[in-house]
Amino acid sequence: MKQLGRIMAFTKKLTPYYVIILVTSIFVTAANIVVPFIIGQATDTAVAAANGNTPVGQAVTTALWLAAAFLAIDVLSTVTSSIGGYFGDVMSQKMRAILSVRYYEKLLTLPQGYFDSELTGTITSRLNRSIAEVINFAKSFANSFFTTLMTVVAVLIVSAIYSPWLALLLAIVFPVYLWLTALTSKRWQRLEGEKNEEIDLAGGRFTEVVGQIRVVKSFVQELRELKIFSHRYVKTVDVTRDQSRHWHWMDFIRRAFMSLIFFAIYAIIFVNTARGNFSVGDMVLLIQLIALARQPIQSMSYIVDTAQHAIAGSKDYFDVMALVPSRRPALADSMSSEGVPDELVDLISDDDESQPSHPTSPSSVEIREEAAGDVAVSFEHVTFGYDDDPDVLSDVSFTISRGERVAFVGESGGGKTTLTSLLMGLYAPRSGEIRVFGRDVSNMHVGDLREEIGVVFQDAALFSGTIRENISYARPQATEEEIVAAAKRANARKFIEGFHSGYDTLIGERGLKLSGGQKQRISVARAILKDAQILVLDEATSALDTRSERQVQAGLESLMEDRTSLIIAHRLSTIATVDRIITLKDGRIDEVGTPAELAQTDGIYATLLALQNEGTKKAKKSLKRYEIEH
Repeated sequence: MKQLGRIMAFTKKLTPYYVIILVTSIFVTAANIVVPFIIGQATDTAVAAANGNTPVGQAVTTALWLAAAFLAIDVLSTVTSSIGGYFGDVMSQKMRAILSVRYYEKLLTLPQGYFDSELTGTITSRLNRSIAEVINFAKSFANSFFTTLMTVVAVLIVSAIYSPWLALLLAIVFPVYLWLTALTSKRWQRLEGEKNEEIDLAGGRFTEVVGQIRVVKSFVQELRELKIFSHRYVKTVDVTRDQSRHWHWMDFIRRAFMSLIFFAIYAIIFVNTARGNFSVGDMVLLIQLIALARQPIQSMSYIVDTAQHAIAGSKDYFDVMALVPSRRPALADSMSSEGVPDELVDLISDDDESQPSHPTSPSSVEIREEAAGDVAVSFEHVTFGYDDDPDVLSDVSFTISRGERVAFVGESGGGKTTLTSLLMGLYAPRSGEIRVFGRDVSNMHVGDLREEIGVVFQDAALFSGTIRENISYARPQATEEEIVAAAKRANARKFIEGFHSGYDTLIGERGLKLSGGQKQRISVARAILKDAQILVLDEATSALDTRSERQVQAGLESLMEDRTSLIIAHRLSTIATVDRIITLKDGRIDEVGTPAELAQTDGIYATLLALQNEGTKKAKKSLKRYEIEH
């Protein structure tokens, strides 16, 4: 029940809804309790008239008034129940919104390492499954729990008036039933956790395969993927068999115990009626009251079942919510200005322990203005490794001046891309300092840091939607003129305007309707429009053919104007005009110098340059093999 308490605390801003549901439940319960009294009174009236103890006309009048009272109570109960149901539905959907948005916000603040070790589909499946199970419980809880609880209390009180033995037996049923349920819970939840893990893994693989469907089909691996997916769900069936067998055996024991108790209750009612202690109307009243008490006991299995699903599901949810973000962007502070409805912002903004506070950070302009000297980027004795793996970078130090173009060259796994990931704050170094415009990035807001950096990846990484939306991704408020100007500078305007819908052309998931060169030029236009002071080019042309490379390179030359540029490239043609080259070997800096200086050494760059300039078939083959392997 601790997990359910955490859910209630996490959604405490829904308290007004809980109160309304409670009030309507009280009224519905009162109506349910009054109805047996009306029917009991009507029964006694009819029996009295049949025995000649009451005039028929008087009995008919009384019966009609009782029927009218029944109608009025039934109508009011229906209206009140509908009101409670309405607020229950809205409450459950708002709870879904709160839990979903907070989960999404948490994901956006988690360090890159979390996503390195989790499948995208698993993260998505966890969101859908966990929150769906919590919401199902919330709806059943809102629609029946309060009514059930108050009905039981009322029936106990009324039964005690007629017979203490009736109240005693009813009082025994509930705690014993709950105790038997508790015996079931521990094993059931463990098995549910195993099943959830298989479902999440299956969902993760499903999303991954759909995203890579061309690869699957190209290598004719449809059957293999289907077997992997099916195997996960076969395991859930096996777990469910064990789980269900255990649950229903315990449920049989609970129901058998309940049947014995109600046998004794009905025996007391019938015997007392036969002896004249209860009237026929009293008997009818008590039978209906007992039925009111028995119904919630029988439905308790469903409530407990949904509660256990919610507990198991919410565990996965709160495991994610308990993760510590590296440096949380001020997402909640800017939500209302980013188009999120104010009502939802009010609901999800909260001062709880899962949302750590952060100091106010100066703007990007202020960062640049207060930075002294001409140094844009500096690494000072930086050492880094992933998780518990060995160091990828060891004692790396260098500085890059404002407006300087610096290329990084080295073998595969030498740490080139890792350097840029550290610069963007995707990971934190094990030791050393990284500074941007004189400020230690560990003391900067992630949002402010990344505002300073524009990136063009090897994979263009576009989103489904239009060309316009992708170019303006970093600046959604950009004008038409600014978008067109960025496309022109990226050498992309001609092909974009060649489409029937121009900038409103839908490009499909990850831009699959575009060629590699077209996607990359849109990526360059996106970086141009962002207008960041520091530019990272991570093998931005390595996946392109020669013609596409030239077109993209023209856009990159425009992009690099008046910017500090960090370039990772294997093709020497893309780094021939840089100011300096830094070569990396085994995670350490090997050489630093201009292209002309490094061409005279025996290092990596000189070796590659010699192979390229030799021009022989053997040299070209060696150069190509190096580019592929490194």
